[in-house]
Amino acid sequence: MLYLIPTPIGNREDITARAQRLLGEVDLILAEDTRTSRPLLQHYGIETPLRAYHAHNEHALVEQLVTELKNGSTYALITDAGTPGISDPGFLLVRACREAGIQVSCLPGPVAFVPALAASGIPCDRFHFEGFLPKKKGRQTRLLYLAELPNTFVLYESPHRIAKLLGQLEEHCGPDRQACVAREISKRFEEITTAPLSELRADYAARPKVKGEIVVVVAGTP
Repeated sequence: MLYLIPTPIGNREDITARAQRLLGEVDLILAEDTRTSRPLLQHYGIETPLRAYHAHNEHALVEQLVTELKNGSTYALITDAGTPGISDPGFLLVRACREAGIQVSCLPGPVAFVPALAASGIPCDRFHFEGFLPKKKGRQTRLLYLAELPNTFVLYESPHRIAKLLGQLEEHCGPDRQACVAREISKRFEEITTAPLSELRADYAARPKVKGEIVVVVAGTP
């Protein structure tokens, strides 16, 4: 059995009671970064052994993990924050488990784009989740595609590239297109701002240093 267990994206209280219980019951926790996950587990008194499972080793580990799971082990997969597999490691292992007949269960829980989308004030009945754009090759192609979408689209971006992204979005979507930048969701300094792209770009271009995880929500083309 493999459990996909979401972990808090900000406030530690966002973890569910079921997630805490299962993390304490499984044989092993696969963690994207053990240094990040260990303080959370210690906070809740969870002493289950940890093993690193991340983008740099997942290809090498999948076959071994599937063998261990087929032999009767029960593992949990967690990432640094949010739901495994959503712009984080997880897909390869889930696919391999499904192909091997191993049961996979994903608990409901934190994922960054949902609160950003819901709180943005931008239509969210239909939306396109893009995640992280390519840093170089293919970036322009994706921006051109997104700019023409009739529905809202959602992006993830790192804090040191947010001003550049907003400038590119303004260039492709126009200065008046409504957008929202959600930063530090569920944390003490949570900031969710909805405004035309030109205003958001100017705001973040003027900031000397931006911190925190960022979600960008952009309205579809009129």
